[in-house]
Amino acid sequence: MPQTYESLPVRVTIACLGFAFFAPSMRRDTGSRQSALVFAAICWLTLPVFFFWMYWMNGGSSVWLASVSAMLLIYYHLTDWRLATAGSVAGLVLGWLASHGALVDAPVTPAIPMENAVVIGFAWSVAILLGASSANLRRTRLINTLSTMGVMAHELRTPLATVNLMGDVLRNMVQQDVPESKRKKLDELATRLQNLVRSMTRQIDTQISNAQLMRLPREQSTIMAAELVQEVVSQYPYRSSRERDCVQVHIQTDFAFTASRPLFAQVLTNLLKNALHALAAASTAPSPGDLRVEVGIHRGKGRIAVSDDGIGITHDQQQRIFEPFFSTQAGAGNGLGLTFCKNVVETAQGRLSVHSQPGLGAVFMIDLPLTLQATAAPATAPAAPG
Repeated sequence: MPQTYESLPVRVTIACLGFAFFAPSMRRDTGSRQSALVFAAICWLTLPVFFFWMYWMNGGSSVWLASVSAMLLIYYHLTDWRLATAGSVAGLVLGWLASHGALVDAPVTPAIPMENAVVIGFAWSVAILLGASSANLRRTRLINTLSTMGVMAHELRTPLATVNLMGDVLRNMVQQDVPESKRKKLDELATRLQNLVRSMTRQIDTQISNAQLMRLPREQSTIMAAELVQEVVSQYPYRSSRERDCVQVHIQTDFAFTASRPLFAQVLTNLLKNALHALAAASTAPSPGDLRVEVGIHRGKGRIAVSDDGIGITHDQQQRIFEPFFSTQAGAGNGLGLTFCKNVVETAQGRLSVHSQPGLGAVFMIDLPLTLQATAAPATAPAAPG
């Protein structure tokens, strides 16, 4: 279809922007903030900016009137309707400025017929209604999913509460006339039962948060890193005293950050669980210091590092370890734990990364913006008894 204005170089340039979607960083983590920004920017340039510019440059021809109408429907389908509305308005203005010589040396286009404005307005209104309708449908499905999970969580917490009461009963038995040899074992069993209940409760909360499709709870508070780390390490449901003794806490410099305390406690619990699993998979029995949790300051940010001397992670697995449903523990995990950890850390404006060599262990590092830097603490503290 012959046009008043045409530019093959511009068309090729706009088309080539789509190759960015095939970049390794985009394909590796499509849910990251960087991928979302790149996707939004490319959609904005290739759709409203380019289409409105060509519409104005061709004097509002019938071909570009139909193209702009279709573009609006496509753009609202690809992105959130609020982002699409802002992008469409910005694209219309930028295209008009460019075509009228404000941004590039181009001839002034003739006035656009009123009927074209009516058609574009109709297409735009339909696109907004469809976009808002789709958002409401997704919200309804999410609410139904969370309602179902809420019922399941309630049914699971009821027997867990019973198990917790059993722990209290065992503790009361310890206070009675029980031989010393049995008293210690009963007290240890009660502690392990109640730690297990806390762990299962956190797992339930984790699954509910994952079901929220990255819509994590907004309640946040100021958290002291050292206090949180020591609390999580001391309350973790270790399977044996040897496993508990292999964990050491190193506080170099305490710091404060802003996040959801229950969710961040679950993040550290997940990292501890993975590190202990890696140690268990190693050929040698764990010894004190094989798992280290360090708190300090690194390059102006607070850092919590969980290091282990386990089997390590291969380079290929490191590229995918934060992807949903990908697990290095064949048959032993659902692949959502590290995805959940990454989402919680990023919600706190932080970054979760991993460094590992096969056979030489792994280090998971949480870097967080500082709310407050505290004074230096003792360099090493063993894990408190569970």
